[in-house]
Amino acid sequence: MALASVCGLSLTSFDNPSVLKFSGTEKLCENWENPLQLAVPPYENPAVNLAKLQDYGASTGIKIDFDHGTTTLGFRFEGGVVLAVDSRATGGQFIGSQNMKKVVEINDFLLGTLAGGAADCVYWDRVLSKECRLHELRNRERISVAAASKIMANIIFNYKGMGLSMGMMLAGYDKRGPGLYYMDSEGSRTPGKVFSVGSGSVFAYGVLDSGYRWDLKDTEAYELARRAIYHATHRDAYSGGIIRVYHMTKNGFIHISDEDCMDLHYKYQDEKLQQFGP
Repeated sequence: MALASVCGLSLTSFDNPSVLKFSGTEKLCENWENPLQLAVPPYENPAVNLAKLQDYGASTGIKIDFDHGTTTLGFRFEGGVVLAVDSRATGGQFIGSQNMKKVVEINDFLLGTLAGGAADCVYWDRVLSKECRLHELRNRERISVAAASKIMANIIFNYKGMGLSMGMMLAGYDKRGPGLYYMDSEGSRTPGKVFSVGSGSVFAYGVLDSGYRWDLKDTEAYELARRAIYHATHRDAYSGGIIRVYHMTKNGFIHISDEDCMDLHYKYQDEKLQQFGP
């Protein structure tokens, strides 16, 4: 490519995509150092390294395959798409962070959610962001939600069985209106109206199924999403922290709110006491 030649960079053959040549010298791909840090994964075959980790765990008794926990949801309605997520990142029973941002702003008209391995989801969402931008430059129009989800699904499918841990939603607005897709590390890609992903999804679905309607008002949709995530954080130990709500409209996404699930707990408790008494 012209840009690569200007930068003095040339890629080797696709048979060995993890090696880059800089002015005649070879260097293994290091994500934060090479100019094409998002073009290729850090290993040619991640499954080889995953197998080594599993063998190490079996020989030492140290668990390598951590359990993942989160709650994310999204639904389409008359006013667009609403996404809501928690912010707790866990590794088994260990809480690694209470401030993980699980909504990735791919561009003004595309949002992605994270569930599973945070590093996997963030990395490939950034790759998708690059691909969507290239599509705009080549075709002089925004990429559709369906096309963006297909790109991501194709990428994931190529790494099926290599240790990726991903359960993602992609929400956006294009010429056909609001779109919502679910994709996971098994290579599946499913369009739909209502999705919830993560260890707390079974609790979130209970709230969504009882309150979801196509003709929800915007404020009603925000409150339904917020309440569904709250109940999941209340019942699921692997979900918690800040509850973030986003609204995808025909004019782009709107960041609605960031509220601590503890504050919501006391708010809903007071409402319950006022309605039903002690």
